[in-house]
Amino acid sequence: MLKISFVIPCYKSELTLKSVIEEIRDTMTKMADKYTYECILVNDASPDNTFDVIKELSKENDNITGIDLARNFGQHAALMAGFHYVSGDIVVCLDDDGQTPADQVDRLLNELIDNDQDVVYARYAHKKHSLFRNFGSYVNEKMAQFLLGKPKTLYVSSYFAARRFIVDEIKKYDKSYPYVIGLVLRTTNRISNVDVDHRERQVGTSGYTFRKLINLWMNGFTAFSVTPLRVSTWCGFILGVFGFLYGVYTIIKKMVLPDVPIGYSSIMAALMFIGGMVLLMQGLAGEYIGRMYIGMNNAPQYIIRETVDSKDTESEQ
Repeated sequence: MLKISFVIPCYKSELTLKSVIEEIRDTMTKMADKYTYECILVNDASPDNTFDVIKELSKENDNITGIDLARNFGQHAALMAGFHYVSGDIVVCLDDDGQTPADQVDRLLNELIDNDQDVVYARYAHKKHSLFRNFGSYVNEKMAQFLLGKPKTLYVSSYFAARRFIVDEIKKYDKSYPYVIGLVLRTTNRISNVDVDHRERQVGTSGYTFRKLINLWMNGFTAFSVTPLRVSTWCGFILGVFGFLYGVYTIIKKMVLPDVPIGYSSIMAALMFIGGMVLLMQGLAGEYIGRMYIGMNNAPQYIIRETVDSKDTESEQ
């Protein structure tokens, strides 16, 4: 009998988390002849009472472990924290808001086992996220395709199932700024999709802000690819060639038409464009160097303030 470990990053989910756990419990009860399960709930320093809900759930269930992070480290760091507590043969990651259907986890598991896949991502025909969140997902998708070599036909999402050895390999990454999609893509090529439904959000709003999306994109840019640096090299080369050709053109124009004044505005426009590109590329290189510096100082992926499970809650009583 296989054991399934559900890892759920939690943020502002005090009103939705109980229903997600109930759905997991009801779904896994129907498949009790094939699977046992556990839930690892990681509170990413949520400003509401999410961790109190996690404590309550751990009292009521003997297969729930709660982790409280000391500050907000982001979804991917929360996943990495949860991975260190799993004990199952298969790890399933999903959201805490109920939009990812836990009652369809059998589709992921069947694809993983029956078709001998290492990782299976849920694919949504019609996503019910906000326009802003859908835009962020689209950019993230294209970034993974361009920078990380993700196959064009592969759809990645926050709802996925992975074999335990994949998670064990991912856990070996102990540097700052983890990016789980990049870690998966560099670990295996046996990755597939399975179609599931996507639900409307019933309570609250998404915890993803523009700042968090930018941080996520920067993790993908700098943590697992040097493509941006190569692009900057080519941009510098192209601009250099363009500047040289434009200089030759200006000299010839002056020789052929000596009375035509050299344009001050065009020179300033060229200088501003080239100067902006230089500063952009320097900033990009500085981002790489800064993250290397932070990594050399052993900045943690996450810091755990407290953990709870049924044994802890029993001892408190």
